[in-house]
Amino acid sequence: MKIGIFDSGLGGLIIARAIHKRMPEYDYVYFGDTKRLPYGNKSHEAVFEFTRQAVDYLFRRQNCAIVIIACNTASARALRQIQQEYLPKNFPNKEDQRRVLGVLIPAAEEASKYKRVGVLSTYGTVASNTWEKEINKLNSQTEVFQVPAPMLVPLIEEREKKLAIPFIQKYLKPLMSKKLDALVLGCTHYPMLKKEIKNNMQIKNKQIQIISQDEIIPPKLGRYLIRHREIADRLSENGSMKILVTDKTQNLSELVKKWFGNYAVEVISDSALSS
Repeated sequence: MKIGIFDSGLGGLIIARAIHKRMPEYDYVYFGDTKRLPYGNKSHEAVFEFTRQAVDYLFRRQNCAIVIIACNTASARALRQIQQEYLPKNFPNKEDQRRVLGVLIPAAEEASKYKRVGVLSTYGTVASNTWEKEINKLNSQTEVFQVPAPMLVPLIEEREKKLAIPFIQKYLKPLMSKKLDALVLGCTHYPMLKKEIKNNMQIKNKQIQIISQDEIIPPKLGRYLIRHREIADRLSENGSMKILVTDKTQNLSELVKKWFGNYAVEVISDSALSS
């Protein structure tokens, strides 16, 4: 069985690359819902339904034992319902258990170590207030300052780093006076602009810690699999990678080639998700 990684677009590829680099022995399936991107401005109901379809497809059609939701909006607005309702209903038997994990909680655990934390994320994630809730569950003394950064995802999808810089400066401006100790890149697309964000986040020579999920998730997943042998022992180890999307773009193909080599990008149909 395989490890599935799901995102609304190509942002999750940076998580997939980091996990694959750390644990290359496993078989992976990456699924990007590029046709319905972005999720950040969708309703709660839409985000849940899209996420449910993707998870179900990865379990039933791609033989995944575990799925990582590499999308903060989906992690914030759909993960809990997937874990509490979808999994018990669809995989109730112990011998066929599946797992769905998100990327938000591990980053919140890291953020809770600091006193003053800024978060850049999508409108949907900010509206859910999940970052503040999860960080304060772990450390009620941490002050959290959230700023939506809606233009970064479409610019990243188009690989327009230079055009993104004025928006980065705009989104960081409200945080400059907050005396931050750390800044969370609260969308899995944002690590692709990590350098640009770092360059614009230096305040009076203060070193602000950048919390980026591509650095946090791989070791967390590795430790999870060590603890949960009932999942790890079912994973096949052929070192394969399959990349699936709902809409193929030139930028996506170029990024896949750059990061993973000559892997084919396969487009899946709407009917495959709805069946």
